[in-house]
Formats: sequence, structure tokens, C-alpha cells
Amino acid sequence: MSKLLDVIAEIELHKKRVPLPLKLKKITEDFTEQLFEILFDSESHTQSGLHNLALTFEKMVSLACWNPNDSCKSIWEKYLIELPYILKKLHLDAQSILSGDPASRTLEEIYLSYPGFYAVAIYRLAHPLQLMNFPLAPRLMTEFAHSKTGVDIHPGAVIGTSFCMDHATGIVIGETAVIGDHVKIYQGVTLGALSVSKAMSALKRHPTIEAHVTIYANATILGGKTVIGKNSTIGGNTWVTASVPENSMVFHSPEIKIKKNVK
Repeated sequence: MSKLLDVIAEIELHKKRVPLPLKLKKITEDFTEQLFEILFDSESHTQSGLHNLALTFEKMVSLACWNPNDSCKSIWEKYLIELPYILKKLHLDAQSILSGDPASRTLEEIYLSYPGFYAVAIYRLAHPLQLMNFPLAPRLMTEFAHSKTGVDIHPGAVIGTSFCMDHATGIVIGETAVIGDHVKIYQGVTLGALSVSKAMSALKRHPTIEAHVTIYANATILGGKTVIGKNSTIGGNTWVTASVPENSMVFHSPEIKIKKNVK
């Protein structure tokens, strides 16, 4: 019995050191799913949906806004105004996927089944909350999308209009990455940081991708000073840590040997 009490005491001590309301994660996931449904489900009732969403947001505020001096409740009204603008951006993203992917047939198909669209939708819905300094919720929203799609977009990244992620699985976009308009990225691409100290966390650590750039599968582009100039193409399996001028093509030339089967 005494050993059990010791274990309980240790666990309780740990909880006091790191106050962590785990139900915040579930509530934020519910908020994310409700939000996507309100914006895209033609059969959902918008007014009542937004009312219920506001109630869920209040629960998030009660758990996430730990500083009593912060007025997190006022964020909801600002966020609500942003939703139509976000929706317009997402329609442009969907149109970009429809135009850029020969396998796509309709916008409905993209909205319902494309993991890349879902991931960028949740990113765009989380990004304003990140800018409003709402604690934890934006990151929980994009990590929820990450768990469902395999696409890891930090809510702090800046992504322009008409963004297309083809296949999408395995894409990583870091916190300080900046992506211009009409960029297309294939599966497995990493827009990451070179190894830096924690003291550099406030600096730009991830690359800038200018407009009309295409990045093919499994390319890795690293570093806050790395800029991929507009209208460039980055080939698959490339490793880029230096800036690339506009209108460039970067590619990796592997040595491939094919041996004919001789009977």
C-alpha cells in the first residue's frame, strides 16, 4: 500500500509541474471538424453551426487561455470575420489542384477526398489564430490534420494563394517558411531548417519559395536564407541549402545501371 501511495504522489507531483488539460486536445479536434463541416457541407445549417462552434471555442478559451490578463474571448469575433476570406482562398487552392492534377475530375472530389486540400484547409483556418497569439489551439489543429493526412504544416508558415499539394503525404512545411502564389509541391517535400540553437527560435529558419515554383517528390530545401526564385523547378530527391535564381531548374542525376538478363 505504501508503494502505491508513493507512486500516486510522484504522479501528482509531475502533474503540478506540467499543468496539462488533455481534454483541450479533444475539444480542439472537435472544433476543427465542426469548422470544416460548416464551411463545406451544403446540408449543414450555417447559423446554428456557427452558434455551436462559438460554444466550443469558449471551452477552448477556458482551457487554453491560461493568462488571465489575455482577452482570448474577443478573438472569436475577429476570427469569425476572417472565415469568408479563408473560404475564398481555399476555393482558389481547390481550383489550383483541379487544374494541376490530371487525375482530378471535379471540385467535389477534391473537397471530399484529397488529403492535400484538407491539410491546407486546416492550416489556413489555424493560421489566423496563430497570428492572434491564441495559445496551443492552432498547433493542435494542424497536428490533427497531420495525423489524418500525413502532411505537417506549422500554423506559423505563410502560404500564398492557389497552393497545390499533389499526393501530399509526407510534406513538411516549417514554422517560418514563406511560400508565394501558384506554388505546386509533390509528396515527401521538406521545407525545413538547418540545425540551429534554441536561441535562434525567433529568427527565420525555413526557406522562402517564390511564386510559380514547382517542387517534385522528396526534395529537401533547408535554411532561412535559402530562396527559390520564381518560375523555378526543383527536381525530385534534390538537397538544396543555397538560394536558386529565378527561372532555374535544379535536378539530381543518379547513376542508374540496368543489367540485361542473359539466359
